[in-house]
This record gives sequence, C-alpha cells and structure tokens, in this order.
Amino acid sequence: MSRPTTIKLPALDLSAAKSHTPLRARGRSGSIVQVEEVGDRSVDEVLDRSAYVNINADWVNAKGAWLIHVVLIIFGKIIVDTIPGMTQQISWTLVNLMYLALSYLMFHWVTGIPFENDLHGGAYDDLTLWEQIDDGAQYTPAKKWLVTVPIGLFLASTHYTNYNPWLFAINITALIFVLIPKLPQLHRQRVRFMADGASGMATPLTPSFPNSGRSTPTQEVIPDLITEEHFR
Repeated sequence: MSRPTTIKLPALDLSAAKSHTPLRARGRSGSIVQVEEVGDRSVDEVLDRSAYVNINADWVNAKGAWLIHVVLIIFGKIIVDTIPGMTQQISWTLVNLMYLALSYLMFHWVTGIPFENDLHGGAYDDLTLWEQIDDGAQYTPAKKWLVTVPIGLFLASTHYTNYNPWLFAINITALIFVLIPKLPQLHRQRVRFMADGASGMATPLTPSFPNSGRSTPTQEVIPDLITEEHFR
C-alpha cells in the first residue's frame, strides 16, 4: 500500500491587498443658486429690536405716509411730460418703471438702518426695510397698501399705453420683479447666485472593478494540508 501523497499549497500573500491605494475623492462644488435665511431669531435679537422704536420703519404707518406715494407718482408724471417729444405711452411706462425701481431700491435692496443703529445692537443689519415694517408681520394694512400701489400704477400704465404688447411686457416684468420679494414665503430669505464654497461633502469616485460580494480577508490564511483522502 502506497503512502498518501501530501500536497501543500503556498501561503497567500495579502500584503499587496493591505497596501492598496484608497479611492480618491473630489470636492463637491457650490450650488449655482442658493437660498439662505438671514437674521437671528434668538431672544437677545428680539429684545434688541423691541428696546426702542425703529424710526426707520415706523414712518410707513404715520399720517400722510400712504398719500406720499400718490403725490410722488403725480409729480413724476408731470416732470416726465415736460420732456419735449414725450408721448403718453412712453411717459406712463417711464413713470411706472421709475416708481418700481425706487420702490425696489428702498424696500428690498438696502439693509439695516441709517441712524441710531447702536440703540438696537445691530439687530436690523441684515434686514431690509420691508422686513422691518411692523416687526416682520405679514398682511398688515401698510404692507397691503405698498402692494396695491404698484399694481394700480401698472394697470393705469397698461391702459394709457393702449395695451401695447411690448410696453405691457416691460411693465409686467418690472412689476413681478418688485412683487416677488414681498411674498411671505421669501421673508428673510436671500437668493445667492454662484455661491462660493464647497458643500463640505466629498463625492467618491466609482471604482473601476465590480464588487465581488465577499469580504476581503485582513490577515494571512494558512491552508490545511490536502491529502489523497480528500479526493476519495
């Protein structure tokens, strides 16, 4: 009877697998359009705002504050009509655009308060005049009036321009551009275009080889001795 033949397999060398190069990762670029909230809603900020009367926004509820819009529109219409060769269509369009531009600049572009800012501890630095009116409350009489005036001026300019399609497109585009920041959904919201900075997350590159479904051993495996008995 012959002696069983012993076959010994060489040990697996997994040192190369341990020293594999990790997958590279690339930083995720910033979003093209980013919406972020400004202003602090903490108790300290609320106390700073209520410590003194905000003169910068309190005037909109004063006597004559509503009438001043109508006076400015009429005064601007008279000034524009004095330009030689001015037609009524162009005149109403210019008055509408100038009022909307002034309204947007005053209520939605400039932030903070121009005077006595130290009395409020900088609580209004990031807020526009529209966001300061009535302490940020929505659908107040003052805000309803400030929404009604540009809409009424747009309707008047549309009527006196004889519903010219080109002038109508210009006027309604300017109106929408001014009304959008007045929406309650955009209160204290800022739309940033081409915002800098990465998102803080890394996007891993997809490996070039598929997953085998088995876990990779982390230590060397010494196989058992294989004899002829295994093949019987």
